[in-house]
Amino acid sequence: MPEYTITYFAVRGRCSAMRMLLSDQGQVWKEEVVSLEQWTEGTLKKSCLFGQLPKFQDGNLVLFQSNAVLRHLARKHGLYGKDETEATMIDMANDGVEDLRVKYAILIYQRYESGKEDFIKNIPTELKPFNDLLAKNNAGKDFLVGNKISFVDYNLVDLLSNLEVLSPGCLKAVPLVEAYVHRIVSRPQLKAYLASDAHTKLPINGNGKQ
Repeated sequence: MPEYTITYFAVRGRCSAMRMLLSDQGQVWKEEVVSLEQWTEGTLKKSCLFGQLPKFQDGNLVLFQSNAVLRHLARKHGLYGKDETEATMIDMANDGVEDLRVKYAILIYQRYESGKEDFIKNIPTELKPFNDLLAKNNAGKDFLVGNKISFVDYNLVDLLSNLEVLSPGCLKAVPLVEAYVHRIVSRPQLKAYLASDAHTKLPINGNGKQ
């Protein structure tokens, strides 16, 4: 039996980064797919701690909030830096990823038609902090923090991949970021997952916009 279970809608959404992490780390997990009808019926929603998905189960441990899940998996699989300093830097970087992900979600679900042009114009500015972090870490040849992959790398690369779909070629303005994404998605187990039906057949977002 798989050790982990993800309960979520049939989209990549907030679970894509954790799926990337699990696949790259050679883990097996079970998916419990929730339909819109199931969710709107209300029983499942009432059972969720914060009234939202994803729900993640690790044996008897039940977690909500996608970033909490990523941190849990990071602690369990050695993806949280080599010491407290790196762990703190990883947390800081992940907060930056979350800020940008929220802006992306607002665009997709609330302002797609009216805000897309301005959002795309601002992508290089939004990505500069990540380019700067890479530049300070072995001239961009390693990961966002340190010389070993961490949970923030999966989270950031997932979001950057979404931005590339929104605006193909947008990463060229931040060359260290572009090279970093290519390096991460070329990792053998992750590359295989990203090419699989389990990933490619899921829409990025729940409303069909991307």
